[in-house]
Amino acid sequence: MKTIETTVLVTPEGTVTLQLPEDIAPGEHRIVVVIDEQPIVREKRPPLKFPEDRYGPWPEDLSLRREDMYGEWGR
Repeated sequence: MKTIETTVLVTPEGTVTLQLPEDIAPGEHRIVVVIDEQPIVREKRPPLKFPEDRYGPWPEDLSLRREDMYGEWGR
């Protein structure tokens, strides 16, 4: 016996499409379907707020090329 727990979308026509794992043998099987009476209500989460630091504009002569940052040592 194998137990599979998943969330499905029921269409307005009352149909559900289910993809089973590959290790289920083809043929006739007995299954049990248990449906919660209330559908899942997903609340929209607010966007994540990451900390932000401001250091002003970059220097005019700033170069982020590997050769300029590490010289011959970084190769």
